[in-house]
Amino acid sequence: MLDEVEGTVQGHRDGHGFVSRDDGESDIYLPPNEMRAVLHKDRVKVRIVRSDRKGRPEGRVVEIVERPKQPIIGRLLHESGIWIVAPEDKRYGQDVMIPKAATGMAKPGQVVVVELTEPPALYGQPVGRVKEILGEIDDPGMEIEIAVRKYSVPHEFSEACIALARTLPDKVGPQDKRRRVDLTDVPLVTIDGEDARDFDDAVYCEPAKIGKGKSAAKGWRLLVAIADVSHYVETGSAIDIDAYDRATSVYFPRRVIPMLPEKLSNGLCSLNPEVERLCMVCDMMVTEDGEVDAYQFYPAVMWSHARFTYTEVAAILANTRGPEAIKRKDRIADLMNLHDVYRALLKSRQRRGAVDFETVETQIICDESGRIEKIVPRTRNDAHKLIEEAMLAANVCSADFIAQSKHAGLFRVHEGPTPEKQEILRNYLKATGVGMSISDDPSPGEFQAIAAATKDRPDAQQIHSMLLRSMQQAIYTPINSGHFGLAFDAYTHFTSPIRRYPDLLVHRVIKAILAKTRYQLPTLPTPGEAHAKLSRRLEKGLASKVAEPGQKPKKLSAESQAWQAAGLHCSANERRADEASRDVEAWLKCKYMREHLGEEYGGVVSSATSFGIFVTLDAMYVEGLVHITELGGEYFRFDEARQELRGERTGMRYAIGTRVRVQVSRVDLDGRKIDFRLVHEGEEFQNRAMKDKGVVREGPGRSAPDNGPGRKASGKRAVRKISEPLAREGSPSARKSKAAAKQTPDKSRGHKPRRRS
Repeated sequence: MLDEVEGTVQGHRDGHGFVSRDDGESDIYLPPNEMRAVLHKDRVKVRIVRSDRKGRPEGRVVEIVERPKQPIIGRLLHESGIWIVAPEDKRYGQDVMIPKAATGMAKPGQVVVVELTEPPALYGQPVGRVKEILGEIDDPGMEIEIAVRKYSVPHEFSEACIALARTLPDKVGPQDKRRRVDLTDVPLVTIDGEDARDFDDAVYCEPAKIGKGKSAAKGWRLLVAIADVSHYVETGSAIDIDAYDRATSVYFPRRVIPMLPEKLSNGLCSLNPEVERLCMVCDMMVTEDGEVDAYQFYPAVMWSHARFTYTEVAAILANTRGPEAIKRKDRIADLMNLHDVYRALLKSRQRRGAVDFETVETQIICDESGRIEKIVPRTRNDAHKLIEEAMLAANVCSADFIAQSKHAGLFRVHEGPTPEKQEILRNYLKATGVGMSISDDPSPGEFQAIAAATKDRPDAQQIHSMLLRSMQQAIYTPINSGHFGLAFDAYTHFTSPIRRYPDLLVHRVIKAILAKTRYQLPTLPTPGEAHAKLSRRLEKGLASKVAEPGQKPKKLSAESQAWQAAGLHCSANERRADEASRDVEAWLKCKYMREHLGEEYGGVVSSATSFGIFVTLDAMYVEGLVHITELGGEYFRFDEARQELRGERTGMRYAIGTRVRVQVSRVDLDGRKIDFRLVHEGEEFQNRAMKDKGVVREGPGRSAPDNGPGRKASGKRAVRKISEPLAREGSPSARKSKAAAKQTPDKSRGHKPRRRS
């Protein structure tokens, strides 16, 4: 009898799909005919029937085990008297039929949310009804409305949560200050981005003597004060239930979906200037070498003496007599002390060999209607780094405090590269003649050393990208195995409880330890389908660490299992938030680039694949695909070791960092894809431009539901033109999603909307 396995269906926009197996083994390919009776995200039982021509196991669906109740978002179309919804997420693979009576008040062309009333069958399309009308495709913020539903991001607080928030006070009361250290006279300040609205951390530093008598050495006392969210959000309360469900705030251009109601996130918990606020303090003594010699935690009440921006602090540090410094003369000495302790902490980072690659991050600037005005690089100055190092120090102390107390809690764990990724990296370093490699049990210092040694090479960007891609994703787990990227034996998240649920749990655990009690997790939902992959990874990781062959991993206690479930939930929802944010950014970039069809730009190859190269434009920081068929009239072979495409006849190479000139040729808004074509020297612009004007492609296929002015509101299908998308094997958003997931220097506090988690 052939193998039968269970797993989750992952659809593909081209009609086929695969099953992600519960046992963590290789995915099973599903051909288009098998996909007709199932939907993306269905849990199924599959029988492996053969291997396809690519050597992949091919399956036949035996049983649909579970069909999650998930809405489908798409545009309502009226064609030949039939109403259908074309799913915005092309992984669903087929349109949904809508009976006329089930369209409600929706009009053709509008974006709607559909609830299925009849599942798909081998010879029949799925049937549904319009559950919600989101509006017109070009309405401001439509991309966010789609994303929150597409990724099931909770975006409305429960009535119980809102009612409970209303009962909370507007300011700190006398009873709240009991058994707290009064720090209102200590000039703590906040340092955040210009657009920040919730301030969850404040800092203060002063010179101090470490040790006693003649052996006393110079150092600093560093205070990191964090909003005491746990004082107001009680375990198991309506606000706590909603916060756990969200697990994190989600940041979009021009909009934030907060983890906590605004009364807490922007008001009562936010460390706003010149008002009393409750906080949890990590009070540290830092040596000249940047080592934390001693620390203590305690609840306090504070008064923020100033709200600084990164730009402002960087200007003051650069010129203590400049205009910014003159306005803040009372705080200059404190800022200089913070800068001094930062430089000491930096020495410690360098000694540890923590991974610290400089990468370009971008910020989307939108106008009032939500349209992109420009995309600019986000620069990190000394003020950003100063806060980052202070937060890292507090997070390490938190992890140490929990570990020393032997209390259960969530650690932020980042493990080193897997043996498979190590081998790929070694082959790459050898093929590119770097002259350095990594050991069988590599340390982060080895990665940092390779990065430092190659920073002046022309292919430095390519090398650093490969170093980052070889690393794993950081997760939340009660089983501490250190943080590889930051080179810490124990690390957790303590510094952002307004926007991250794991930080709130860490605060509760620290308070329990201080009170000599034990924090009991509330009854939490069992992780479901969204967490299955992470759960398998964790179990495989535990099994691989068993010392003796045949020995079983130690069974987790009920308490450990509860913490593991909480860690899986928070990790999975962090991924969900990242995916939703990337989806919105990709949508906005596609709308932006539709206005630049036919225009030429210089760019750099950001990754090479077997089907083409992804190019990031210099001027706009937008990425698109140059399909392999657009590279020229010869056969290109993908060299996996070198991560490059090489022409067999001319030897022409395209690798990460290669400079090219491209023309914007196609934009697919629904697929979140941008296609470029390579511009060859000597080719006349007019000839190139003519290739992209109104040439009709023969053959089947429907245009994307929104491809610009050519699409009429009636929702009738248009003939595909060359400016419209062609099916292809990968997308910049999907590719970047994988790359971003592997980039790890796990920054501690993540200022909005920049995520450093």
